[in-house]
Amino acid sequence: MSATEDQPQDVDGDPQTERLALGVAARLSRYLQVLTQARKMGKTTISSKELAEYTQVNSTQIRRDLSGFGRFGKRGVGYAVDGLVEAIREILRTAGQHNIALFGAGNLGTAIATSDMFADHGFRVVALFDADASKVGTVVGPHTVRSADDLEAAVVSDEIVVAVLAVPSEAAQELADRLVAAGVKIIFNYSETLLQVPPDVTAHTSSPAIDLLYALYFYLA
Repeated sequence: MSATEDQPQDVDGDPQTERLALGVAARLSRYLQVLTQARKMGKTTISSKELAEYTQVNSTQIRRDLSGFGRFGKRGVGYAVDGLVEAIREILRTAGQHNIALFGAGNLGTAIATSDMFADHGFRVVALFDADASKVGTVVGPHTVRSADDLEAAVVSDEIVVAVLAVPSEAAQELADRLVAAGVKIIFNYSETLLQVPPDVTAHTSSPAIDLLYALYFYLA
């Protein structure tokens, strides 16, 4: 690891202002996940070797990725966790606070609403909705469940950037259509439905089963 400074320095071409290649963005996101957890565990520094062990990205690639955006770390010490977390969030353009609307107050929605899984990365659940009238008005963690009928108004008033769908599969597409019409550009989908959205909207479907299959493939390979 080369002798460098803790804080990022712009390099020629100012890559922090350019759109990242998909592979680079994916790896930086993995580094950020590990760094965020390391910070919660009280670690103040981390080496490229440690990052490699947790991300399955080799240390040479990690150093190459980071050196493309500035100078980080100190020889024999490693990277300052706090500084690198903030730097990668700047590179990924996720610095600051981003508001989330969560749909579904069932078991999964409740787990998400009461977890710090998003808050750790600068995302804040500001509204929790459910289509079930019996759940509207109930309290889940810090949130009072709201009617899904209020979706459109909330997107504007609460400055919603991301919508998270923890709803039954049969409800997901109609909900996504309403969100798109209201102006939401990022939808994180926990249902099994393959959402149809316009090209300017990002819809990501997360499936624990697929994640397990992915892990199993590398275990058996």
